[in-house]
Amino acid sequence: MLPCRTPLYKLTTTPSAICVMLYSFLTLLSVVTVCGNLLVIISVFYFKQLHTPTNFLILSLAVADLLVGILVFPLSMAFSLSICLHYRGLFCKIRDTFVILFSTCSIIHLSCISVDRYYAVCHPLTYKSKISRHVVVIMITVSWGASVLIGFGMIIPGLGNEQCDETCFIDVLIANTVGPIFSFYLPVVIMLCIYLKIFLVAQKQARSIQTQMKCGATVSKMERKATKTLATVLGVFLFCWAPFFICFTFLLYSNNSGLVPVIETFNWLALTNSTLNPFIYAFFYSWFKTAFKLIMSGKIFYCDFTVLDSVLFLELLGHGG
Repeated sequence: MLPCRTPLYKLTTTPSAICVMLYSFLTLLSVVTVCGNLLVIISVFYFKQLHTPTNFLILSLAVADLLVGILVFPLSMAFSLSICLHYRGLFCKIRDTFVILFSTCSIIHLSCISVDRYYAVCHPLTYKSKISRHVVVIMITVSWGASVLIGFGMIIPGLGNEQCDETCFIDVLIANTVGPIFSFYLPVVIMLCIYLKIFLVAQKQARSIQTQMKCGATVSKMERKATKTLATVLGVFLFCWAPFFICFTFLLYSNNSGLVPVIETFNWLALTNSTLNPFIYAFFYSWFKTAFKLIMSGKIFYCDFTVLDSVLFLELLGHGG
């Protein structure tokens, strides 16, 4: 349970120490979210070695996470979930729209990434033809377009119903059923099925890897590592967002106001997913780890690393630059 649910604009001139510490921590979390995702965005834009279909999807996902840090974090601090559940003002609707939009955008991107990994691991010979840059652009466009429709679609029906009771049928139907199913539950089931298929194929490849050429074994190992990394991203997403959606759905159907502090805590846990993703890339992906170090050390300002081949790029820091 969050110790302070009073919005920032209603705090007195002498707020409690707990509130000051809480909002200081959330502000720091917002800054870390923005900086971490900026590193991902700059890395993919600057380094030509990272211009791959998978990384362009990761770039678009990082943009969504960046906007969470810039927009959703401040709005959620100013207009907490408990306040917005009781007073459906304009800013609360804006806050809810952004939360739904960016969470949906994240999970649709993860769905597209799972499809990308499926072809990379299960159909490597046709991967480049199936997942081209044109296809990735379509995936990104659909991800953002569908997210905008779902985000605004769940809010617009209630805009003209300020005097409507909590039992408005259209609001209950959209918020309780349609929204969570299409923005969370259905994509999660699809992704879990895809990653299960990838896992089974990867296991089969591992058992027969001694019969392959060394180069083929290296490629297979790299693809499996990339899949493991992105599966970790999915796992962290589920850890952060599943409690919120499950509790939110239960709250709407049971109308138990006692769950509001719990779901508010889960809401902040869900938002931290946007903070964690860049650290997952840096921890598991040697490409991103090297790119982050080059950017943070400032070396990109006096050396052109965009023309380096992949081997030199990965070994650069280990040899002292």
